[in-house]
Amino acid sequence: MAENYTHSSIQLLKEEDRPRERILKNGIAAASDTDLLTVILGTGSATMGVAELAHSLLETHHFDLSILCRMSIQQLQKAKGIGPAKAITIAAAFELGRRLDQHRAKKRVKISSSKDVHELLRPLLVDLAHEEFWILCLNRANMVLSQEKVSSGGLAGTVADPKVIFEKALSIQSSAIVLAHNHPSGNLKPSASDDKITKQLKNAGEFLDLPIIDHLIISVQGYFSYADEGKL
Repeated sequence: MAENYTHSSIQLLKEEDRPRERILKNGIAAASDTDLLTVILGTGSATMGVAELAHSLLETHHFDLSILCRMSIQQLQKAKGIGPAKAITIAAAFELGRRLDQHRAKKRVKISSSKDVHELLRPLLVDLAHEEFWILCLNRANMVLSQEKVSSGGLAGTVADPKVIFEKALSIQSSAIVLAHNHPSGNLKPSASDDKITKQLKNAGEFLDLPIIDHLIISVQGYFSYADEGKL
């Protein structure tokens, strides 16, 4: 049964309870980022109320959720008033959002454009603080047979081994491959090494009759498609 608040009881609500009351009144979609984080945190610290703690955490990161969601549990704990339990709770909330994106993306299995690739792989790549290289293996109808991470590296880059890539693709009788990796910096401009590995893999694919049909660079700024830009 829903709680009924009288005018006098609302006046007595603690600061940390008001976001819940506003959400009950206006709906979850109308809640501010601070209100949502206040509800997620649940309680404050020894020196701050929960609403103040939520505001402080967002303010520290310029009220940019895309920054906050990329932080590890260890990084979150560096914020004042955020211990292991609160850090895990925040990370769990963001992870649920990512998994929902992945669940939705799995239903889109036919690749007709670079946008389809971006929608499929963005949830896996966009929030990472390091580079990862992925491939999509397609059949003749451009249906996704598998999506595979082939390497993981640091902030500056990762190594894409042609032998690993083509071994995976050939093992499931792929007809085409799409390459993708992320740029944690947000910069979408291909590097010289990006151009080099793209050309190397394209040439190898032509020799094996297993064409590379696109290579996407994904970041928080969007994506770059070698095919769309005429660079493949």
